[in-house]
Amino acid sequence: MKELIECVPNFSEGRNPKIIGAIADAMERADDSVKLINIHSDKDHNRSVFTLIGSPQSIKAAAFRGIEKAASCINLNNHTGTHPRIGAADVVPFIPFRNTNMNDCIQAAREVGKQVGERLNIPVFLYGQAAILQDRSNLSNIRRGEYEKLRMMIGTDPMHTPDFGPSHLGPAGASAIGARDVLIAFNIFLDSADVQIAKQIAKKVRESSGGLPYVKALGMFVDNKAQVSMNLTNYRQTPIQIVFNRVKELADGYGVSLHHSELVGCLPQAALDGINPKEILLHEFNADRILENYFSD
Repeated sequence: MKELIECVPNFSEGRNPKIIGAIADAMERADDSVKLINIHSDKDHNRSVFTLIGSPQSIKAAAFRGIEKAASCINLNNHTGTHPRIGAADVVPFIPFRNTNMNDCIQAAREVGKQVGERLNIPVFLYGQAAILQDRSNLSNIRRGEYEKLRMMIGTDPMHTPDFGPSHLGPAGASAIGARDVLIAFNIFLDSADVQIAKQIAKKVRESSGGLPYVKALGMFVDNKAQVSMNLTNYRQTPIQIVFNRVKELADGYGVSLHHSELVGCLPQAALDGINPKEILLHEFNADRILENYFSD
């Protein structure tokens, strides 16, 4: 069986289809063996999440070309959106998929990070399992204050000094490049426009505020509705169904019903075992969102 790594780069563009298409084209042209299996774009977040799978060598080439193209197309000085960001190619994680392990992904992240810093002159912060500084293992520590704060603070202390590249920001900003386990981006829309309710629910559901383990959450206003935007960092310990049930319980307490939920990108089949997508109000879901369906060997 082939060695395969998943890469899920997040680009700070969700409104211009020409730019999104150009980034996709650059990544696919980097190596014919890379499969681009999903693009999720959101105009309110002003962000696109790409899901790619390829061999260790091909996925590194695709990631670099995507970062290069994004840097030439996206100007952070003109960027607005509800999602936190520090750069055009904001976050680029490598995830073990088949016959690869975390060390392979750490190596990929550090090699691509060095290449981006040296060849593209973009500051790179290594995060997750690839982090060299322990405080950077948590992505939110790097992205706190976003591009605007980083522009003022970069190079002033160890936390704001990049691992690769210059200690100043150009219009493409910086990139966080890392290695991590499977993460499920799962959003729940309330049948309400009151974003304060979404923020209160997010606070009660996220681990850092005493909520569910392995859950990160923010309250946002998306598509004219309040959204609880979540990252589930360990679906085995805290399954999607548990998260959905807890958000529903909290929403009921505010007298608000759930409108629908959405999956950003793809996920392993095991994350949906025993779950009926209709019962968790999963919108526009089909078999194309299951990672294993793309590889039979």
